[in-house]
Amino acid sequence: MDAHKRTVLLLIKSALTGALGGLLFGFDTAVIAGVTHSLQLHYALTEGQKGFTVAIALYGTVIGAIFSGPLGQRIGSRTALRIMGVLYVISALGCALALNWPMFLVFRFLGGLGIGGSSVLGPVYIAELAPAKWRGRLVGLFQINIVVGILLAYLSNAIVAHLVQGSSQWRIELGVGVFPAVLFLIMLLTVPQSSRWLVSQNRLDEAYRILAEFGSPDSKAEVDAMAESLRAEGGLAQHTLFQRRYGKLIFLAISIGLFNQLSGINAILYYLNDIYASAGFSSVSSAVQAVIIGLANLIATLIGISIIDRVGRKALLLTGAIGCCIALAGVAWVFHTGEHLALLLPLLVGFIFFFAVSQGAVIWVYLSEVFPTNVRAKGQSLGSSSHWIANAIIANTFPLVAVYSRSLPFAFFALMMIVQFFTVLFIYPETKGQTLEGMQAHLGLH
Repeated sequence: MDAHKRTVLLLIKSALTGALGGLLFGFDTAVIAGVTHSLQLHYALTEGQKGFTVAIALYGTVIGAIFSGPLGQRIGSRTALRIMGVLYVISALGCALALNWPMFLVFRFLGGLGIGGSSVLGPVYIAELAPAKWRGRLVGLFQINIVVGILLAYLSNAIVAHLVQGSSQWRIELGVGVFPAVLFLIMLLTVPQSSRWLVSQNRLDEAYRILAEFGSPDSKAEVDAMAESLRAEGGLAQHTLFQRRYGKLIFLAISIGLFNQLSGINAILYYLNDIYASAGFSSVSSAVQAVIIGLANLIATLIGISIIDRVGRKALLLTGAIGCCIALAGVAWVFHTGEHLALLLPLLVGFIFFFAVSQGAVIWVYLSEVFPTNVRAKGQSLGSSSHWIANAIIANTFPLVAVYSRSLPFAFFALMMIVQFFTVLFIYPETKGQTLEGMQAHLGLH
């Protein structure tokens, strides 16, 4: 095998390993959809307790997202991702074997820590490895893996529901998550630290070697550029994110995380089977339709990732906001009138398509590239935290609001997409084609 092929394979393997955290993120996010009803019966939960059972993982993701950024900057994203992998394994086993509801909540919370940490560390690790011309697509692998994880969760739930009946069904559905978690840990033992992180730690010889392995024509010049970028920003360790010069970047990070969830995406993914049940579909039919939703999610994400570096981040966000708004308004109308229930699946597929091709493809790429090197993990952590805080609040309240009005949540989500459209149109900068070191000048930080 020639040197170029080895370089490409190493880059792809490293990017896929970082992105595999996204698969676990997606699997743990969606697998709960197939077991909410069983958990409610098994533990005799009220609607509020069911919402809390779903949301407890999301409270964990908030904490994981907040603290994983500083952790990643201290020990490196790769090493920190290994900790997240251990949390995934413990959570999957613990949830499957939980003896009571409080124990289940503890293990689901630990899984949330892993999800939150992965959502910050995975994209940062990939972004710091990837050449500028490939960065959107390689960081996009993280989002592809999220939707692959969601599809695998829905598919495994449908298969287990078909093959297994009785009280053990939900335990098996949750326990399947052990297998990708173990694979993630094994893969993390075979990839290098990010060269940019090594430069931030003054481990220059290691950075030279890794850049050379990744095919850099002049690793010394690249290391010098990274070191100069860090010096210009005042050094890594003492730099704080919350200062006036980063005000716009902070707004971008918080708003893109909020809008991602104010679309209703995760409320729909978490409660998809319940949404179908409320429209009169059987549990088997709901599981099959969930797989269709997951498949549409994957196809649209692949399209979004394939065009993100050509079309740009902003155009995708604007197009997606319009499409999501129309589809969500349609779902609200179906539930409000109680008629044309057959439209529910195509409307939800349409929503998933427009979401995945836009926000789904853009969020982790955008967060990983707008911040300077020495606050990148902290900025990613901030955006991810706003995403997970909104997610937790919406997931906790969705069942309660839906009992009062099935149409109201979807009308609210549609309205938020209108707000997002104008926010992106007037405030968001385009970032395609910029190197991470050149991004600061592009955004007016020099």
